[in-house]
Amino acid sequence: MRIVITTAGSRGDVAPYTGLARRLNDAGHTAVIATHEAFRGMVEALGIEFAGLAADPREVLGSEEGRRWQATSGVVSAVRMVGLMRPYAREMAEKTLVATEGADLILCSSLTAPNYHTAQGRGIPSMGVFLQPLERTREFSSVLTGGVRSFGPWGNRMSAAASEALLAVPFMGEVNRARVGLGLAPISYRQLRRDLADQRWPVLHGFSRHLVPRPADWRPGLDVVGFWWAEPDPTWTPSPELLDFLAAGDPPVLLGFGSMAAGTGDAERLAQLAVTALRAVGARGILQAGWSGLAAVADGRDDILSIGEAPHDWLLPRMAAVVHHGGAGTTAAAVHHGVPAVPVPVLADQPFWSERVHRQGAAAEPIPFTRLTADRLAFALRQVLHVPSYRANARALAANVAEEDGAGAVVAAVTRL
Repeated sequence: MRIVITTAGSRGDVAPYTGLARRLNDAGHTAVIATHEAFRGMVEALGIEFAGLAADPREVLGSEEGRRWQATSGVVSAVRMVGLMRPYAREMAEKTLVATEGADLILCSSLTAPNYHTAQGRGIPSMGVFLQPLERTREFSSVLTGGVRSFGPWGNRMSAAASEALLAVPFMGEVNRARVGLGLAPISYRQLRRDLADQRWPVLHGFSRHLVPRPADWRPGLDVVGFWWAEPDPTWTPSPELLDFLAAGDPPVLLGFGSMAAGTGDAERLAQLAVTALRAVGARGILQAGWSGLAAVADGRDDILSIGEAPHDWLLPRMAAVVHHGGAGTTAAAVHHGVPAVPVPVLADQPFWSERVHRQGAAAEPIPFTRLTADRLAFALRQVLHVPSYRANARALAANVAEEDGAGAVVAAVTRL
């Protein structure tokens, strides 16, 4: 079958699907990843077919609205996220029609779930392949607004319902425009939810039950299957400078904020804060630029190295610990390689993942990005570097997660479809 995987967001929202695409190709299918043009090179370098969708996430996050989004959290963050995405909704729908032409099956990420309508209009099956647990449950509150605080069984369900409506209802006009173009009748948001539940539209969640067990009150068709891992880039090789740095001393700490520091305008402050914390605990460090351009100022000392792109599957096994923003993709990579973490969540689902790994004893208590200081970071680094239980717990979690085959579960579900 020709299977189109649609996804949107930052690198961490795209990279895991490269491993899923590889497994589908190995099973005899033809997998296509449809996402932002910014990731064409990454996908095609792996020998996976690519189709372009709307928006450049770097430009979006670096815009004035993008900077405001990254400076907020909770419901305000969700409202601003809607403001960010609405200008691209029509273009996204139009390009999705082109990208999915000739598809036998559409797999939808959480942010591209409206492609359910595209599949329905074309008379082909579709399935959700989500990286976040978005369905309502009594067990935790809305992941999109943090998911850390519990409001009780009823309140937790209502928080997820409110977040879902907040993110979906503003786009129903564009959804119905696309539906009419496909020969389908317009639909209300309430009816859409009812249809998905009645049809038991399948959603496989690509994270581990050891972090998020399947909620007992989820409807049939919603399953937690395990992570699917990013495909390693066979063309990447480490620089001599990086190899020399690793060989020159103890394993360092990796610090990077991925896409989330883009547009904040304080990469220099963050770099100095990171260097101060590392030196306070006597640790060597690697600062990964990410989208913020994070880099240390040269001061003649050889305990800090600044780097650009480097795959997590190569870097993380060589690290003593990792400081990251708690995104789904980066969290999964750290868990996969058994590396203790210091999460510094910024917004959306990042506090949720940060707290989940902390509960397993594989990460320090999360430090919200807005409260990050050199002293707080140094305190957390001392814990994960010098308290043996953090590394032991991280390795135990990695061993448990390794027993799951999330991509294999998707391949099996595709076979059933």
